[in-house]
Amino acid sequence: MFTDEAALEERLTTPSPALVTDLARLDGNLLVLGAGGKMGPSLCRLARRALDAAGRTDVTVYAVSRWSDKTAADALEAAGISTVAFDLMDPAADLAELPDAGNIVFMVGAKFGSAGAPSHAWAVNAAMPDRVAHRWPNARIAAFSTGNVYPLVPVTTGGCTENDPVNPVGEYAMSCLGRERIFSHAALTRGTQIANIRLNYAVDLRYGVLADIAHRVHTGEPVDVTTGHANVVWQGYANEVALRSLLHTTAPEPFTLNLTGPETASVRRIAQWFGDKFAKEPVITGQEAPTALLSDASHCHALFGYPDVTLRTLVDWQADWLRRGLPLSGKPTKFQVRDGRF
Repeated sequence: MFTDEAALEERLTTPSPALVTDLARLDGNLLVLGAGGKMGPSLCRLARRALDAAGRTDVTVYAVSRWSDKTAADALEAAGISTVAFDLMDPAADLAELPDAGNIVFMVGAKFGSAGAPSHAWAVNAAMPDRVAHRWPNARIAAFSTGNVYPLVPVTTGGCTENDPVNPVGEYAMSCLGRERIFSHAALTRGTQIANIRLNYAVDLRYGVLADIAHRVHTGEPVDVTTGHANVVWQGYANEVALRSLLHTTAPEPFTLNLTGPETASVRRIAQWFGDKFAKEPVITGQEAPTALLSDASHCHALFGYPDVTLRTLVDWQADWLRRGLPLSGKPTKFQVRDGRF
């Protein structure tokens, strides 16, 4: 259990021996684009700690973001990470001003509000990757994508594999497939080593599917189970897989990976678990639809091992987090959305 955010960050950024071994093999510096989001700061700290444990003090970790929150940037600097204040969406910005790097984790994305501003989603999710791929054609690029590129599928299937056809629903999902296609084009035409990582719902207690459900149960708000199943995964594992994927990037065909937990998690059951934790009967509305957005991440688990934190442990941690009154991000995942409008 965690007594504060510092304890949570310590757990999120403790590298596994496998990550230390892999990052010891990195050739060149590491550049994290979009490092100021929900996952970026902990990914940067995780990378720095793994590199230090491997004795790779020669590798610089650059964290690129607008850094409107100077406190966050200062905290990363104190952890040995070089922050770079840069607006990637500024039309006058010259990517040549950013550092050279042999390894890039691309975390930039636009999701919420995309239904009302689809052109912005396409500009961020699809057009920007083209500029990045041209700026660093010889780098290994691990790019965060999303399981939203798949269609809703019957819950009984266990989710889409990487070999299943994509069929994105809505502008956000289509623009994310655009991101993949642009990076794939760089792999095909310039030999840029690419990994497209299709992530489904990382959680870190301050946000995520479990935080969304737990908060509703805790406050007595109804939990809609129409989208009755979801995939979740511990954020520390998700960040570790993204970093280790740098050593699996390929061309001319990119390396494509589903990244999530092993369970097809029942929203109703999770709500009931939280009800038991809070001694409250959850208020359930709706009836489970036969389909959901689900991914089969068995290939990921075969390559990188199972997530080191189980679903039930995450539920225990999440309940304790709320009981202690520790902060939430206030950014719901909207995992219940079925029409692709975010």
